[in-house]
Amino acid sequence: MADRKAMLERIRESFDISRRDAAQIVKNFHVEMKRGLEGRQSSLKMIPTYVDRPTGREKGKFIALDLGGTNFRLLALELKGGGRISVRLIRNFALRKEHITKKGTGLFDLLASSVKAFLKKSGFANSRDINLGFTFSFPIAQSGIASGTLVAWTKGFNAKGVVGKDVVSLLEQALVRNGISHVKVRALANDTVGTLIARSYSDHDCDVGVIIGTGTNACYAEKVKNIKKWEGPAPRTDNMIINIEWGNFNKLKLSCYDRLLDGKSGNPGEQIMEKMVSGMYLGKLCGIVLKDLVEKKYILHFLPRKASSKIAMLRSEDISAIQADKTGSLAGVRNILENIGIRLSSREDRKIIKEVCAIISRRAARICAAAVVSVIRKIDPFILRKHTIAIDGSVYEKYTGFSSNMRSFVKEILGAKACRLRLVLSKDGSGKGAAIIAAVANCEGA
Repeated sequence: MADRKAMLERIRESFDISRRDAAQIVKNFHVEMKRGLEGRQSSLKMIPTYVDRPTGREKGKFIALDLGGTNFRLLALELKGGGRISVRLIRNFALRKEHITKKGTGLFDLLASSVKAFLKKSGFANSRDINLGFTFSFPIAQSGIASGTLVAWTKGFNAKGVVGKDVVSLLEQALVRNGISHVKVRALANDTVGTLIARSYSDHDCDVGVIIGTGTNACYAEKVKNIKKWEGPAPRTDNMIINIEWGNFNKLKLSCYDRLLDGKSGNPGEQIMEKMVSGMYLGKLCGIVLKDLVEKKYILHFLPRKASSKIAMLRSEDISAIQADKTGSLAGVRNILENIGIRLSSREDRKIIKEVCAIISRRAARICAAAVVSVIRKIDPFILRKHTIAIDGSVYEKYTGFSSNMRSFVKEILGAKACRLRLVLSKDGSGKGAAIIAAVANCEGA
């Protein structure tokens, strides 16, 4: 028992994020943000998006295409001004493996054919000109409000012939191939920017958007004068939304388990923060820690060494369910273990497994909280104003205890000033945001 307690304490220490650690994260984040804004080497790309927050007065009917993972969505909606949005139709579609890993033309043809079918159901089929906002939630280097090249695939995507290409052009070419000539792609954004834009349409205090789901990212409204690498025409306002691409932030304290995960990944040395906080990796990280404990006979001691990999089969949703188990016997944890082929476990085994999951997810939430504080302090160093942080993503929304851990650590870092920050769940913001950006572009005649 003493050995187990000492082992758990070592794991807690290796995954701990203290207030002092948070202060260092904020300092390092600001250095990387500044370097990225100046166009120097940085783990934060700080990508200009060519768009500011909406006024809330934009109006019109729009289609939004939202591609962010193995599913994509189409939305038909109407902006009515005054911050009011009416969603007329939403349809979800699934991608198959070949769409993700084979020729990019296949991926974009699927998107285009889905738009064609969607138009017939949306009531827009007979419209002469249809404006579309395209949410493309991968790293892009934007060259205009409706143009941008893919920098690199993430989230397991590897469709050929897309990296380095303008994804709006690829979509427009696919639309033409599928007989759709009356749809104009008016805006390009990622899901993070869309989340910020959608919330700020009705909430003028919203100046930060965050995604914490399969991947993670954030964006914020920056003063154009601070974007030293900006060489484009003067925007209509003094501000521009910056896509941080914070999943690649690499100035974080790594445990030996983080290094193992990174080394086994398909992109060693990249997307370090994402590997510590996102749904794509949380289950894998927990699995690596628990596999080590099995092999060292701290838990599930009856399992032969060659069978220890079973515990690594846990998914992020399993980790969340494990933390949610409040039964005295931890029957829910037992059922999850049985589902991956581990038929026998003691209550003490299950308690340790639950504790390890809590330790890792707590660290993830605290890293995200420190990153949010970093961004807010960049905007408003003394936090004199109110700020709404719009957050979307399955980890933030559904992962047991994640949002409360984030809020708690924000309060721990900022003290009384934390009341000026409001972290709000903004579901389905990415698609709505793309349509609002299309409305902004349409109003400007872009």
